[in-house]
Amino acid sequence: MKEIGGLPFPETQTEAAEWESTTTRRTLARHVLVVATTRIEGTWAAYCMEVPGKNYDVEEVFVLHSGDKLPESWARAMFPIFDDIPYSQ
Repeated sequence: MKEIGGLPFPETQTEAAEWESTTTRRTLARHVLVVATTRIEGTWAAYCMEVPGKNYDVEEVFVLHSGDKLPESWARAMFPIFDDIPYSQ
């Protein structure tokens, strides 16, 4: 695996089959969740959505699939862990 920004990304199909994304989240308010995740091609993106605020572990999956993608400048301000990784366009 190659490293970008200290995080692993696959270079082969075998590595891709075993690769797991790095995902983290921030709550902006009890009912507003922002979730960032790495993508297999060596980028990352962050998404935001209103949630019930009862179980963030479950709700983050919905945010990743249905949330609105944040502009890069906002996402970078919230998730400095991904500073050295390109933002997905």
